[in-house]
Amino acid sequence: MPVDPVHAVTLDCHPETPALAVRAVRARVGRTPGGILAVSYSIEGDMERLRVPAPAPSRMAERLWEHTCCEIFIARKGLPAYHEFNFSPSGEWAAYAFERYREGVLLAGESNAQALDPRVTARCAARQLELDVLIRLDRLSPAHGAAKLSLALSAVVEERDGALSYWALKHPPGRPDFHHADAYALDLAETDPSSARSSA
Repeated sequence: MPVDPVHAVTLDCHPETPALAVRAVRARVGRTPGGILAVSYSIEGDMERLRVPAPAPSRMAERLWEHTCCEIFIARKGLPAYHEFNFSPSGEWAAYAFERYREGVLLAGESNAQALDPRVTARCAARQLELDVLIRLDRLSPAHGAAKLSLALSAVVEERDGALSYWALKHPPGRPDFHHADAYALDLAETDPSSARSSA
């Protein structure tokens, strides 16, 4: 699936949550002409020392951030509203809609599951966990597919002893806070809406 341009980024571990078994967390992000957001996460380290959720049927689930999961926050540039997606290596996922900072709801129910339906694929080897996601931006709103977007990328990694480390493209001062405005450190340029319609 052609994605242009692709942004390759490295997530930083929060200094208050050191990770002993993780060497690096990276991501690649791009938007297709059809308005699909393609995100690939790579967690590099000693997988035997991590708790990685086992494969399960793809479905909506809650509280995925309590264990190893990858996250993305999507906002239209300059607007306070945003969406949050959580993706587990199990294939489970969650989506939330916020009107402004931390004021939002879980998008639950069968209708939302069918409407959003992100594609989640995970691969785990001895030294690397890879998770690929495809998100239909037009399912968030008709404008999302082509609009200028601000993104916050993050991950939670759980070690065997239950310790959690928090990774983000940019951490605000203080405790880990993936919702904070400072975390939105990646912008995607506006695209031609006509190309999105012709490729859908």
